[in-house]
Amino acid sequence: MSLGALSLVLHAHLPYIRHPEHPDFLEEDWLFEAIAETYVPLLRMMDRLEADAVPFRLTMSITPPLAEMLADPLLQQRAARRLRKLVALATEVADREVGGPRARAADHALAELLSVSQHFEHEWGCALLPRFRHHAERGQLELITCTATHGLLPLMATDAARHAQVELACRTHARHFGSRPTGIWLAECAWAPGVDAHLASAGIAWCCLEDRALHEASPPAQLGTNRPVMTPAGVAAFGRDAESSRQVWSADEGYPGDPAYREFYRDVAWDLPLETVRPYLHDDGVRRALGIKLHRITGKVGLDDKEPYEPAAAAARAEVHARHFLAARRAQLARLREHTGRAAHLLAPYDAELYGHWWAEGPQFLEALLRAAAEQTDVTLVHPSAWLAQEPVNQVTVPARSTWGAESTYEVWINGRNSWIYRHLHQAELRLSGLVQRFGEDHDPDVMRALRQAARELLLAQSSDWAFILTMDTSVGYAERRTREHVFALTRLADELESGQLDLSHLAEREGRWQIFADVDPMLWHPSRVVSRGGTAVYRSSGSEGGEKRATVSA
Repeated sequence: MSLGALSLVLHAHLPYIRHPEHPDFLEEDWLFEAIAETYVPLLRMMDRLEADAVPFRLTMSITPPLAEMLADPLLQQRAARRLRKLVALATEVADREVGGPRARAADHALAELLSVSQHFEHEWGCALLPRFRHHAERGQLELITCTATHGLLPLMATDAARHAQVELACRTHARHFGSRPTGIWLAECAWAPGVDAHLASAGIAWCCLEDRALHEASPPAQLGTNRPVMTPAGVAAFGRDAESSRQVWSADEGYPGDPAYREFYRDVAWDLPLETVRPYLHDDGVRRALGIKLHRITGKVGLDDKEPYEPAAAAARAEVHARHFLAARRAQLARLREHTGRAAHLLAPYDAELYGHWWAEGPQFLEALLRAAAEQTDVTLVHPSAWLAQEPVNQVTVPARSTWGAESTYEVWINGRNSWIYRHLHQAELRLSGLVQRFGEDHDPDVMRALRQAARELLLAQSSDWAFILTMDTSVGYAERRTREHVFALTRLADELESGQLDLSHLAEREGRWQIFADVDPMLWHPSRVVSRGGTAVYRSSGSEGGEKRATVSA
């Protein structure tokens, strides 16, 4: 008999970055790195498990901006081009290291890049979404969504904006994966009472929250995070299990800090002569990490004292850590079952990019864990939706305001460095809502184009990534520029609509620059779509969907 269940949830997200006006663009590298180091390795892992008939259960969010970028032919071609360049560099590096202490590391780096490039460009035609969909349709992978542009719902000014972020996310998910999602990873796990009404109205059955949301719920969750609770609107809320998270994330006891694992911060971009790496850098010639790393963590020593990376030793440690993680979950579930008399459920959520990008051996760890789990019956791997289907949720409560940021508060996303953005975002919400009320029934195709683009500009400005970057003090200029650019573009479109003088050439330029949400419906922002009736949020859908969905929000 199983002692309980474990859900592994990976959150795959990047902000929407697309700059066709430049031959290469620094921030686009974020996507290319994630493709090479996380998404392709994870898909190869799933393919191997499928080929070996190993049953597995993994849940993964692919956010709408990421899905739109992964489906973009321009970005696909640029990712393939970057991989080809890295293969060329890795070949040079391997040749230089022949017979030296870093030879095995260099050969491993080259073999990995060759495999990634072969799968991405030649076997999959640069299209990753169909591969994710394949594993979802087999029932091994549960794909869920996030808010449309990773916008924090509690920090928005209007219910119309919150509703639009959720409903558009579900529609985009269905367009890419064939069906609407049943689960959602709320951006930054940001929660506030009332958010559940918008989830329920879109057909979302469950969400992931920080543990504080359940521990400090009203009333507190009786079983803590060891079973989901039901919100007043009928959405199941799973709380993050702190113990399983700590074993991976902790700087002191987390697995990724093992001395045998590959060192993230030492890269050949700095180790090699500039003339060698110059052809692989951006046009400005500034040294930046290229992803080829030949050293291991070693210990608490300076980067210059890092020892050569040994791939076989690192793979062995990943196997040990996977079995240790599974044994720890078995012991944890046994304790909980003895204490409560019931099987517990553990939610282990992580950023997907941890597996491969930040922690090179992460995909190896995950594959070893999934293979080990298939060999035993004490710990059952489940999708959260499957747990809900077989286990009733007995407690209704209102989760506490929270995020998975520092101290579980909103402070990372609203503080002295970034609070200035919200007065502009809130005004933009109201401006768009007003435009939709005034022009939403207009049948002029150019007016509708302008409304759709205004909606895209608001969505792109609402990305939580910009506020996060401002707090972390990285790429600050880019985050500020993106926020201001989108708000300004929406304002210009609004002024032109209201004056009856649309600049169609400028509109076409904006449409070409930001090719996201081609079918966005501006009427999602019409206030009449979301109304309040005595503690009940009601979403009035129109068109082929028809009908009316209700979600009770009062306890």
